[in-house]
Amino acid sequence: MTKTKKKPVNIAKAAKTTIFYIFVVGVAVALLLPVYFIISLSFLSTREAYTYPLPLVPALNTQFKLEHGKRGYLLSVYDRVDGDYESVLDTAELEKMQVYLKSQLATPMTMEDIEQQIARLEAEDVVYFTRRRNLLGNYQTFFGVAGFKAVPALIRSLQICALTIIISLSIGGMAGYAFARYTFKGKDLLKFSTLFVRMFPGVAIAIPMIKILVGMNFYDKPIGLSLVYSIGNIALTVWITASIFMGIPESLEEAAQVFGASKARAFLRVTLPLALPGLAAAAMYSFLGAWNETVSAIILTQFNPTFSVIVYQTVLGAVGQVNLAAAGGMAMAIPAVIFTFFIRRYIRQMWGGVTI
Repeated sequence: MTKTKKKPVNIAKAAKTTIFYIFVVGVAVALLLPVYFIISLSFLSTREAYTYPLPLVPALNTQFKLEHGKRGYLLSVYDRVDGDYESVLDTAELEKMQVYLKSQLATPMTMEDIEQQIARLEAEDVVYFTRRRNLLGNYQTFFGVAGFKAVPALIRSLQICALTIIISLSIGGMAGYAFARYTFKGKDLLKFSTLFVRMFPGVAIAIPMIKILVGMNFYDKPIGLSLVYSIGNIALTVWITASIFMGIPESLEEAAQVFGASKARAFLRVTLPLALPGLAAAAMYSFLGAWNETVSAIILTQFNPTFSVIVYQTVLGAVGQVNLAAAGGMAMAIPAVIFTFFIRRYIRQMWGGVTI
């Protein structure tokens, strides 16, 4: 019976592999930890948001202790870190206690429920009770503060993003196709010059655009903001689509024309479907740029603000409430995440190294 020899372990290769995976995990943690932090913070109560160390998971329930205090009724809350009850309010005004429970502890209670606990306190020295927290309290407060402007602003921002994508893809896509398929004098210089506009901050472009938009009767309208947002996105679309069209062999269009298709039909039926991943990436950048732009929207709107302006104004008015600011940030991020989710298939094709 022969013995099989064991293959020697390549220590250097194993060490490189281990270091590589440690690096990948470290990068993933560095990217995902801030995202988790902002999501968790948006569900924390105001009191939890200002405790140290900051709880990474919001409490589902709040445990209370009620007893007689110097000013009236002493309310204490169980602290998960210290493992003991901490006094938070001493008052005889039940309305004040109700407001504090809702605003600071995200635990709304009816007046009847509070009076019931007070009645128990008359028969006992100390009363313990637990109530479920309202995890969506910060979001309700945010939209409550934003008021009736939030929904129209959300629809208006979606309109602006759609118009920005259409303008950027139509102009930038045609320019990218021209740079990829045709040769002319000054082509490289012209292509490079399209990036000049992206060297200027958005506010520098928005200020002189006020006079132009007023003259065109586009000021404080979605089409006006779309034109301003498209200035920088067209340049990025040109470079993305040009590289995509250069990767599609021109012989495919020529073959389609040999079989009787016109040049326009060959482009629409052959080249355009193959270029969809690049167009989807350009659409994603255009959407995110238009959706998150705030400074230009503040300058170029007056009575019809975008959703980002509403979030900015609401968060600015909620000074000292980082959990409310986190809820506003999450409200801004959700539409962008949904849009990216729908076009993820095309983005995966582009970044997955699909060859033609």
